[in-house]
Amino acid sequence: MLTITNEDNMALMARYPDKYFDLAIVDPPYGIDVNSMTLGGGKYKNKGKNWDNETPPQAYFDELFRVSKNQIIWGANYMIDKIKKPSMGWIYWDKENGDSDFSDGELAFTSFKRALRSYKHHLSKDRSERFHPTQKPVGLYRFCLDKYAKQGDKILDTHLGSGSIAIACHDYNFDLIACELDKDYYLSAMKRITDHQKQLTIF
Repeated sequence: MLTITNEDNMALMARYPDKYFDLAIVDPPYGIDVNSMTLGGGKYKNKGKNWDNETPPQAYFDELFRVSKNQIIWGANYMIDKIKKPSMGWIYWDKENGDSDFSDGELAFTSFKRALRSYKHHLSKDRSERFHPTQKPVGLYRFCLDKYAKQGDKILDTHLGSGSIAIACHDYNFDLIACELDKDYYLSAMKRITDHQKQLTIF
């Protein structure tokens, strides 16, 4: 079941007791002002949004670790001072960018005591319409669920963004509770998720 709300993540997490979620898979702001960049040929530049101006406050991470037993945190290399936990089990998303000027990949902290894992996927392989500057492929979240979750786990996402994690959870039959603060992204993500569910029903 997918339970997705348009609200602040601190308000969402405050409703749940300690360690309620088996796994939090989150993609918080990296604090690099991505909306000022020329990603996608400038498609997202100067959209009047400032959600990526800074990383979440310490209180966010304290609450995240309170409500979840395990965590996967994308972009953790930008906020490791707030995570304050060593880990051997990082994930590396190899974007297969070749000689381009874009980053070769992204890193995610995990709370699991496992070897580092990598996932290869170039965004050109993803046919989904991109409406979010940090939109991640559904396959990346399927990889996370395959490697780090087990059936019956309750999944938390505090920054829904484009909704890719919701599609992966729906396809794999995981219960997901998620929220997105930005109304535009929330509505676009909900449409994307609903369209995906309808397409599966048809076929």
